Amino acid sequence: MKLVSSARYLARRLYSASAAAKSEAAGGARLLPEELEVTKLPNGLVIASLENYSPASKIGVFIKAGSRYENANNLGVNHVLRLASNLTTKGVSSFKITRGLEAAGAGLSVTSTRENLVYSVECLRDHVDIVMEYLINVTTAPEFRRWEVSELTGQIKVDKAVAYQNPQVGVLENLHAASYRNTLANSLFCPDYRIGKVSPDELHHFVQNHFTSSRMALVGLGVSHSVLKQVGEQFLNIRSGAGSASVKAQYRGGEIREQNGNDLVHAAVVVEGASVGSPEANAFNVLQHILGAGPYIKRGNNTTSKLSQAVSKATNQPFDVSAFNGNYSDSGLFGIYAISQAAEATDVIKAAVNQVNSVAQGSVTEADITRAKNQLKAHYLLSVDNSCGLLNEIGSQALASGSYSSPADVIKNIDAVTSADVVNAAKKFVSGKKSLAASGNLGNTPFVSDL
Repeated sequence: MKLVSSARYLARRLYSASAAAKSEAAGGARLLPEELEVTKLPNGLVIASLENYSPASKIGVFIKAGSRYENANNLGVNHVLRLASNLTTKGVSSFKITRGLEAAGAGLSVTSTRENLVYSVECLRDHVDIVMEYLINVTTAPEFRRWEVSELTGQIKVDKAVAYQNPQVGVLENLHAASYRNTLANSLFCPDYRIGKVSPDELHHFVQNHFTSSRMALVGLGVSHSVLKQVGEQFLNIRSGAGSASVKAQYRGGEIREQNGNDLVHAAVVVEGASVGSPEANAFNVLQHILGAGPYIKRGNNTTSKLSQAVSKATNQPFDVSAFNGNYSDSGLFGIYAISQAAEATDVIKAAVNQVNSVAQGSVTEADITRAKNQLKAHYLLSVDNSCGLLNEIGSQALASGSYSSPADVIKNIDAVTSADVVNAAKKFVSGKKSLAASGNLGNTPFVSDL
């Protein structure tokens, strides 16, 4: 196969680059991390790399092929693609992918959001040449043999069942379905009626329409930018064009209630929030931490958050209540997420909503804002303090805008948020059209029209 032989040629080039780095290190020179480099090729492919001379490398291919790009005829295709990453390709067998990665001590993972599908590999720096061959094959030359795709049916059922053991997963899926029409309403999981029915032809069609160079970003940590650029130019120049046109998400507001008799009620109430990169995105982020983004002590209650304080005052007992904030390329969701006993669901939800209303009326101090900013900055910096988080941050930004905002720039933008910005964000929750998703014994759970 031409693909395999070309990858082997690349392997020799990568080996030479690795050998040069070793030689420089052996000479006593201290190799300092380089600045992150971003290049956008004429075909639209974005290349981003951070050469930190780490002994371990991590490389990812980010593709605008999340579940939002499915339609009524191919729902579930994204979930199947996520589990089909180790199937036979045109250049290498499924067996060889598995054994080759094992022999190199490497790992291949595939994750997806509603926006993106991400293929990533991690390995020792010395084995980048070997592992890159598998990453290229998986992302550019899938074969989708019918019997192999058919054998995924059991994995899909188990994957979905395990995920839905957490009630929060079902509530958030229903929340998106209630809030939007198509696009962001599409589930991250294959619908039950489609399990076992997603065909290889549907997979090929989805890949042909969405796995194009202009919808991809190749990101590497611990790898030379020149080498990564060569990989992109030679192997990811696969299909030109922008692929299927993106449909803008339309927030509509709605309600989905799942009555299942569970004693604990999980409920989320949201309005349309801010999109990624919009001027008000940071205001919603700060507001989330003012209200309470979750406990900061393991197995503890977030008793210092305004939501927890308001709920405890209304019910005389603590409940798990936090602010919810989800951001996408063209929309977002902001609101509250509550877990309570069925009998107290109304009191808990209304107390939380009333607390946001109180912030909208100006009951927030500069001390609250400073504390929230510090929490937000710490949360962000910790999220990019490991290779996985940093790779996802770089890849998401590069794919969305073709550039990257440094942590220093992000911190500066957070510090620029004013109390007026936070109050205005809270007012949008008060006046916005609300969506509600809830599961459990819902006899005492308010309807969205009651809020």
